[in-house]
Amino acid sequence: MKGLKGKVGIVAGGGRGIGAATARRLAEEGAHVVIGDLMGDWAREVAESIRSTGGTATGIELDGTKADSQAAIVACAVETYGGLDFYHSNLAGGTGGDNDILDCPEDVLDLSFAINTKSHFLATQAALPKMLERGGGAMIYTSSGAASGGAPWQVAYPMTKNAIHALARHVAAKFGKKGVRANVICPGLVLTEAVRQHLTDEYVERGLAAVPHVRLGQPEDIAAAVTFLASDDGAWVNGQVWHVNGGAQMRD
Repeated sequence: MKGLKGKVGIVAGGGRGIGAATARRLAEEGAHVVIGDLMGDWAREVAESIRSTGGTATGIELDGTKADSQAAIVACAVETYGGLDFYHSNLAGGTGGDNDILDCPEDVLDLSFAINTKSHFLATQAALPKMLERGGGAMIYTSSGAASGGAPWQVAYPMTKNAIHALARHVAAKFGKKGVRANVICPGLVLTEAVRQHLTDEYVERGLAAVPHVRLGQPEDIAAAVTFLASDDGAWVNGQVWHVNGGAQMRD
């Protein structure tokens, strides 16, 4: 894709799954990638695998729910590679105990908010000043099809994922004239390590049956969309929510 060679980017939540696949794809396109993950060893393993194939990457520990940790990963990108051009904010989780509105404890809501909303807010606060110094950049957020799916079995996760859409539109509207783009990816059912570990074969089979496609998603499918949005090929995409889901939800 155009314009990624030599660019500097961060992938938060890059130790496994979608984030790891995205970091590898960005490095293949010539970007310098800083990979952050709560499991710092995972981030460093992904970075090492990228370097072993000729790419440029650094892995560090990141607690995305803490402002000082977000500031530290941005500082790492700037100090190691000279600036920051894009940030893929890819943290998600906190679904344990998240049932219907009458059966969702307050602490479950608080945890979901911290991981799925606050982390993206803090990432943006840390990254934007450095992007503005470069004359622009791209914020790319991972949300979820759950944000618009209307599932009866979850309430906090869809609520807190929806907030990301408002954040991205705010950033696009406020800073678009200064060269910053902000967009959201909503994956469908993607067969990451976590999905394979926690979902039953029956659930996966039902998921495939519900999708008008020949297969379910792979992390590389989302990585391709994120990489496009980070690249110059995606230069005129701003303030959008993209559903990358094999057709599971068909939305304007």
